[in-house]
Amino acid sequence: MKPIRLSRHAQEQCLERGATATEVIQAIREGGREPAKNDRMLCRFNCPFNGLWQGKHYAIKQVAPVIKEEHNEIVVITVYTFFF
Repeated sequence: MKPIRLSRHAQEQCLERGATATEVIQAIREGGREPAKNDRMLCRFNCPFNGLWQGKHYAIKQVAPVIKEEHNEIVVITVYTFFF
């Protein structure tokens, strides 16, 4: 598999939205994929969470990076997280 590089924006969004680089890579390698805007892909992966996020308890965290597959690497454009 191609190497995965997180853009600066994606790294900032990980911090802001409670995701780790390890979770992002796992979402890309193991998660489902769906088309996104501008010839990009959205990957989704549910991780057990069982913790607090912004004062509420959640059992699952979904990590959803948006990627652009280049010739020699996969670039992570941004990262979304969903808690439920």
